[in-house]
Amino acid sequence: MGILNTLLRAVTWWNGQTLNTQLFTWRKGVKVGEDAQGNIFYRTRDDKRRWVIFNGEAEASRISPEWHGWLHRTWDEPPTDRPLARKAWEKPHQENLTGTALAYAPAGSIRRADPVERRDYEAWTPE
Repeated sequence: MGILNTLLRAVTWWNGQTLNTQLFTWRKGVKVGEDAQGNIFYRTRDDKRRWVIFNGEAEASRISPEWHGWLHRTWDEPPTDRPLARKAWEKPHQENLTGTALAYAPAGSIRRADPVERRDYEAWTPE
């Protein structure tokens, strides 16, 4: 099982980090922090590069706005040093659910378990 995992990590990027990324992180990475989902954020000692090692699937929408801003140099201080002020009306960050079972499906959608019968719509049929 160990050899198979090593081979998969060598050729895939969507299941965590590749071997090359792991080596680069080990040699040059300085851990900056970790978010609520377990993603770990790194930078080089001279702060020229910043990156994230995903905990699980590599999906960009899983990164919260605070960390996204730090990764893209919108601000210099990471959220661990200077957290963003939150408004009372702000909802917590949620990843993009498109394509998953949790994606929004309006009433009447065939993707819903209990589709509602629509009486305000009549399908067109050619005559």
